[in-house]
Amino acid sequence: MKIGFDNEKYLKMQSEHIKGRIAEFGDKLYLEFGGKLFDDYHASRVLPGFRPDAKLAMLMQLSDYAEIVIVISAADIEKNKIRGDLGITYDVDVLRLRDEFQGRGLYVGSVVITHYQGQHSAEQFKAKLEKQDIKVYLHYTIEGYPSNVPLIVSEEGYGKNDYIETSRPLVVVTAPGPGSGKMATCLSQLYHENLRGVKAGYAKFETFPIWNIPLKHPINLAYEAATADLNDVNMIDPFHLEAYGETAVNYNRDIEIFPVLNAIFEGIYGSNPYKSPTDMGVNMAGNCIIDDEACCEASRMEIIRRYYTTLNKVVRDAAPETEVYKIELLMKQAKIATADRKVTVAARERAEALGVPTAAIELPDGQIITSKTSDFLGASAALLLNALKYLAGVEHDTKLIKPEAIEPIQDLKVRYLGGKNPRLHTDEVLIALSLAACSDDNARRSLEQLPRLNGCQAHTSVMLSEVDIKIYKKLGVDLTSEPIQTTRKNY
Repeated sequence: MKIGFDNEKYLKMQSEHIKGRIAEFGDKLYLEFGGKLFDDYHASRVLPGFRPDAKLAMLMQLSDYAEIVIVISAADIEKNKIRGDLGITYDVDVLRLRDEFQGRGLYVGSVVITHYQGQHSAEQFKAKLEKQDIKVYLHYTIEGYPSNVPLIVSEEGYGKNDYIETSRPLVVVTAPGPGSGKMATCLSQLYHENLRGVKAGYAKFETFPIWNIPLKHPINLAYEAATADLNDVNMIDPFHLEAYGETAVNYNRDIEIFPVLNAIFEGIYGSNPYKSPTDMGVNMAGNCIIDDEACCEASRMEIIRRYYTTLNKVVRDAAPETEVYKIELLMKQAKIATADRKVTVAARERAEALGVPTAAIELPDGQIITSKTSDFLGASAALLLNALKYLAGVEHDTKLIKPEAIEPIQDLKVRYLGGKNPRLHTDEVLIALSLAACSDDNARRSLEQLPRLNGCQAHTSVMLSEVDIKIYKKLGVDLTSEPIQTTRKNY
């Protein structure tokens, strides 16, 4: 994959820009941090060269200035909302985030529970955090939010919320996911800081959409595809155009809320330092693109990947068909089709020719490797072995795992564990390969190639089990599947 993004330039430019924004306000800056602070694989896919932990690395350059406040909605605690990418609930993710931040040397000051209305589950979570000596603050639901500005900017609105004690000039406000109340937390703090005579500021850090590239640039279209479930729409910022005569890209939610934000700022300070939603942002990613075509191609592939992910969700009744329709429109705007993804075509053609489930992967040198389901292995497990053999220079017909080593595993799965499918999953075949590597040089050399699969594209002709999907994700392979289930179980 061609590098299209200068990660080192980004780290330097972004941290300096945030320092400059702190200086503009003097006392304190509340920075609403959208998206993922680490493990930002979407950004690394559409901006080749962007490291998944780049934003965290940037914050670590500001570690002496910064403290982190983690926000979670009481409503999300109550309904056990789950992070789709990690499969864990938001309340568990708060603890994970805190451990990750503190493990990197970043100071986490507190947790804020927003949209609080006395929910029992929120009370339990608060007690759990406090037992671990974690400071917890409560922010309440405000009737008529965000339109009832007189109530919001009053003692019965923001004034009712707990004041969050902070000690550093940069306060990064983050959350497990969207809709947690990050912006409201920042604005509530501005209200309280103003009562205490502190001239605090607010800024927003969202990587996407990138404001200083074209509206229909594939990078920005890929962001719309990624947020199809939120129904986000990229738009030209009309406030920025009117104020400066310059075109800038933002998204509907920020543009729609700006008049309300403007009124809230005026209610707190008497004036708004920002003339547009784009003014509030501090994102420098657009200035660090060094190969536009490389980023365009990567973004086109990401849109196709999101399309297949959404098709699979619809089959599992985990998403409405309207999300598929939206991504199909984005594909038309980007002038792409599923046939533009090489592995998709390779897997489909092989499945049509053989009449069994198949898989394909594109390796770093551009080579397409395929596989099929056999008596011993599923197509996704066989694909790993075929790819690793190629990378290790091992002949394709070489058996890395002897059939006599696979048969006892199959016997264990079916006879003793009650399984119906005797074929090995990807995790099982990797364990078997690890055992074979102890005594076989070909197996050892093949196993050592696993890191080279990171960033590769793969496609299967049928939907995979959660086990197989998770293994490919851990290996860093961008996997898609045709929306075809081999079996359909209602219980």
